[in-house]
Amino acid sequence: METKLIDHLFRYHSGKMVSVLTRIFGLSHLSIIEDAVQDTFIKASISWRTKHPDNPEAWLTKAAKNRVLDIFRKLNTEKKHLPNIIYGTNAIAIHELFLDTEIEDAQLRMIFTACHPKLDPRDRISFALKTVSGFSIKEISSALLTKEDSIKKRLTRARKAIQQSQLKFQIPQGDLLPQRLESVMEVLYLIFNEGFHSNKEETLVRKELCGEAMRLCKMLLKNKHTRTPEVYALFALMCFHSARIEAKTNAENELLDLKNQDRSLWHFPLIKLGNTMMNKAVDTSTFSCYHYEAAIAAEHLRAPRFEDTNWNKVLHWYECLHAIQPMPTHLLTMAVVCLQNKDYKTSKKYLSQIKPDNFSQRAYLYYGTLSDYYYATNNHKEAIKNIDYAINKVNNKLEKSYLQKKKSELLSKN
Repeated sequence: METKLIDHLFRYHSGKMVSVLTRIFGLSHLSIIEDAVQDTFIKASISWRTKHPDNPEAWLTKAAKNRVLDIFRKLNTEKKHLPNIIYGTNAIAIHELFLDTEIEDAQLRMIFTACHPKLDPRDRISFALKTVSGFSIKEISSALLTKEDSIKKRLTRARKAIQQSQLKFQIPQGDLLPQRLESVMEVLYLIFNEGFHSNKEETLVRKELCGEAMRLCKMLLKNKHTRTPEVYALFALMCFHSARIEAKTNAENELLDLKNQDRSLWHFPLIKLGNTMMNKAVDTSTFSCYHYEAAIAAEHLRAPRFEDTNWNKVLHWYECLHAIQPMPTHLLTMAVVCLQNKDYKTSKKYLSQIKPDNFSQRAYLYYGTLSDYYYATNNHKEAIKNIDYAINKVNNKLEKSYLQKKKSELLSKN
């Protein structure tokens, strides 16, 4: 029981502690702060075996702050780096930094630090998951399908870039904010997407990643400076996708595509929340990629049955999306939509513009769609050949099983 409680607290509260303590002691001491928070949880795992504190989070926060002070004292840096935070007005100011509103402000500062453009784009998501969300190196490695050593190097690079660039622990203001906010939204989108379309071998959906991305997005919406139509659209998109999570697999843990999902399992309170967010998102003269993606997701949710989907509307939104953000995945999806409309000529036109290498680990999506195209145009030999390519390329066991089942259906109709 203690281990589960501590794991839960570490995930949801270590990011808060790292953020608040960084605000007190500075970004230059981030590594020491992270170690102190880690030590605090180890201490908790030992001392809580006999008795749990009444307020575990307050206990951990106080213990982490004291641990950092102990380390600085041992390093003989207290006089040089630290204010006298034990007594007087400084103690009151420090105490106020642990109020809920100030904790959220500190976490927002950490999000903007983690997503700073001076950090390598590959390093931002790893650094955000570590410092803001409390993910361990092993968990980040698992989530991003990257070796633990590579994650360690990314984190080291990020910390080094922060030190060398002397980044300030703050939310950017004025003209700097939109560009920086765009970087933050991109990282949150990637975290959510990794959860919703997990590349993990055993797991199709990683709800904790989806939930964490939504929690951080909500934090942006609570702050008047970061509450923009684009952030509303991103949160709406997350709501719409999350509403379908429970329907993505059946009782046998088999993957279900949109056509075969039980729509009664869709979570309608999340759909309603997403619609509310979209109403706020469209209060703007220009639409972002998140607006169009949310519009596409909403169109699917609006159809009572798969057969009722307005594919022309879906294709229109994808064309708008591709116009402002050209991507191979958009071309692929437009090809899929054209297959639904039995417009095989246009579908082939989109497919011919795509190289499977563009999809990296998700190349199976391209080959799966190509198989569907060939089957729809009565070239069964090519359909089987391409679904075999897809099966060989896929990592996730549920998706592999889905493709193998699809192949069996093709063979039975041959």
